[in-house]
Amino acid sequence: MTTTAATVPSLTIRRIETVPIRVPLGRIYRGSFYEMSHRSTIVTRVHTDEGIVGEAYAGDEDAGLLEIDAIVRDEIAPLLIGMDAMAVERCWELSRPVTFNILRDRRLGLVAQACVDTALWDAIGKALGQPLWKLWGGYRDRLPMISIGGYYDDTGTVAEEVAELQERGLAGMKFKVGGRDPETDARRFREAREAGGPDFILAADANQGWSREDAIAFARAVAGADLRWFEEPCRWHNDRRAMRDVRTMGDVPVCAGQSEFSAGGCRDLMVDGAIDVCNFDASWSGGPTEWRRVAGMAASFDVAMGHHEEPQVAAHLLASIPHGTYVECFHPDRDPIWWNLIANRPPLVDGQLTLPSAPGFGWELDADYIERYRVSAP
Repeated sequence: MTTTAATVPSLTIRRIETVPIRVPLGRIYRGSFYEMSHRSTIVTRVHTDEGIVGEAYAGDEDAGLLEIDAIVRDEIAPLLIGMDAMAVERCWELSRPVTFNILRDRRLGLVAQACVDTALWDAIGKALGQPLWKLWGGYRDRLPMISIGGYYDDTGTVAEEVAELQERGLAGMKFKVGGRDPETDARRFREAREAGGPDFILAADANQGWSREDAIAFARAVAGADLRWFEEPCRWHNDRRAMRDVRTMGDVPVCAGQSEFSAGGCRDLMVDGAIDVCNFDASWSGGPTEWRRVAGMAASFDVAMGHHEEPQVAAHLLASIPHGTYVECFHPDRDPIWWNLIANRPPLVDGQLTLPSAPGFGWELDADYIERYRVSAP
């Protein structure tokens, strides 16, 4: 008996549409050396001649939002019109030159490329009738979700914040440190551990705020408090070697990768023995295509994979592989987009986010919310 292979559909790209949105936050959120007053993103739609529309939102850049939008419209879209969206690697390669301008902030081109790459993958999932978590590997269909919190100048106590996250059904928290001395932040972290209890996942994130010595001091000060990982503990200028020392001298798992621009940068973190967890950000660094390259390398180095924020993309990527960790989100006041833009966001059950079974990303975006916060291009 002979069998005939199913025909793989073609998806001819007709046009690429972008809708930048910008949502003001209720207050300013401060980390170690940064602050945020708005949450922004770009909804990107890839329209095809076959009627399938790939739709996704990616990138949380507030500064540079309209520059990123212009790069998609004026530089990437003309290169991809008429291309087959199923040829995602070729489309990625064709759009890569938007990152080559050395006189422009490289992150702008990377986020623009990610916007398109993410929407292309949604179109591919829809064409094949498969959710992306399954198409990319299908290891599981749910993951624990943790919230990023512990910001300085929070109005309540650490214990109150932890209690609210638990009431919302979250499995844990990534706690901000690095903006105070190690002893003060260690005391704050221990308060979070006491409030959350032994089953509450608790990581710490210094956002590159400390010297090597201060990071080691913090790691030693929280010994026994079940620190899941210590994220970006050291300042940027020598961080790979410094993080390697924090791992060994502080005896803690270290996480980094969100500040890397490429798979090559994450490779160097692994080769230098600097990390236990790689939280490369697909939305900041060229899209899911590049993230999956990093995940493949991480498996060979016995490094676990995380993803910096962006749960709408991260959940599918992390669920697809055996070495994925947790989906990260923010409190609804810090990221109103995730909590309001997605109309079919499932409730958390026992701290777990269940992935959609619909093809592509499977998220239904609220059109009214998009129109309310859309930003007009100049």
